[in-house]
Amino acid sequence: DYNGDIKTKTALKLILLTAVRPFNIRAAKWCEFDLKGGFWEIPSQKMKMRETFILPLSRQAVNLLTEYKNFAPKSDYLFANGAKYMSENTLNLALRRLGYTKDEIVSHGFRAMFSTITNENAHIHGFSVDVIERCLAHKEKNKVRDAYNRASYLSQMRGLMQWWADYLDQLGVN
Repeated sequence: DYNGDIKTKTALKLILLTAVRPFNIRAAKWCEFDLKGGFWEIPSQKMKMRETFILPLSRQAVNLLTEYKNFAPKSDYLFANGAKYMSENTLNLALRRLGYTKDEIVSHGFRAMFSTITNENAHIHGFSVDVIERCLAHKEKNKVRDAYNRASYLSQMRGLMQWWADYLDQLGVN
């Protein structure tokens, strides 16, 4: 129901669909996306753990970005603010305009929402906690397991991200 700027509305939808950190949404560049392949490759310098992150995109995310491309400002950044990217406060201010308090939700809170709901519904979607954590770009805390487990989980991540987008559709969020 957000009736503000199309950039902000699209950024809110994309953060909900992808569960990435708000900075990654705000500073996203078109060159990071492979819309035909359905992937978003976030460079290491933009990631908390300083490792390149590949996130499979749901059909809904690809459709959102494909449609948005027609309205997006001519810039390297998806959500350009002049020559730079979207301001740090934009997403949270949009949530306040929608009537949510900072105690109810902040843009980073979509990650916790994704984690909670996907973990609670693991018996329905069938994906492991490892896949959920990988979708959040979390690093394995067990150093030995981290050293030996080099699985990318890309096909499982794609399945989970599609389940998530379909779940949001069922709620009428998109």
